[in-house]
Amino acid sequence: MLGLAPRQVRELVAAGLLAPRGGGGSAYRFSFQDLVVLRAAQGLLAAGIPMARVKTALARLAAELPGGRGLTAVRIVAEGGQVVARDGEGAWEPESGQRQLPFPDLADFEPFAVADLAARAAPFGRRLLADAERRGDLAADDWFELAFELEATAPEEARTAYERALDRDPGHPDARLNLGRLLHAAGDPAAALPHYRRAAASRPNDPTAHYNVGVALQDTGDAEGACAAYARALALDPAFADAHFNLAGLYAQLGDRRRALAALLAYRSLTRR
Repeated sequence: MLGLAPRQVRELVAAGLLAPRGGGGSAYRFSFQDLVVLRAAQGLLAAGIPMARVKTALARLAAELPGGRGLTAVRIVAEGGQVVARDGEGAWEPESGQRQLPFPDLADFEPFAVADLAARAAPFGRRLLADAERRGDLAADDWFELAFELEATAPEEARTAYERALDRDPGHPDARLNLGRLLHAAGDPAAALPHYRRAAASRPNDPTAHYNVGVALQDTGDAEGACAAYARALALDPAFADAHFNLAGLYAQLGDRRRALAALLAYRSLTRR
């Protein structure tokens, strides 16, 4: 279903990246967490990353994630022949541990010290926020633009700027959505959820808004609520592959094997190369 050969699956099991249960004879029974690893491995292999590097990257990534965070918390892709992991806080290369900076082409800049740049970025963001606070005449859209600019280097200040945008316009859907995303990325899906819900209420025909509600509900342990939110997203966009994939895991968690299989098949049909 994921496009991997049995030999490749066995290699991943032998490397300790999967923890299947026996299914009788030589069969394996995989958990949803195992499927996440298999999906990531398939994407890397399809991009031309050799199996040896795939196993190394996934093993190092699993080992370096903080306790309680599985590989479902990150997106794993191949970029320019490198394995790259992304989450709400940035991107890094698990093989080397090197972080990626969210800047334009560095060839356009004079040589600089990365450590010095990182040390200067956050204070500069605080100064921008303080200057805006002193002005006191910014509209909601102005605060939103400032918050968006601050996200990469000063996420705490970005959150404050989004809150200021909402003080001036509580119905600003983009500020709601982005503030929820920052809270979610900081490990607080419960705080993100009401912002996602307000954004979805103001954009009832936006499948991504309902999908975000589903992710937050899933991360707070409300499996049935998450299923309903993903179903609303799919009613608006039946080709929303990630919603199908997440639904497959939730249905499996709820013991509904028929729906889990149907959702996984739908995901596979949308992502088959």
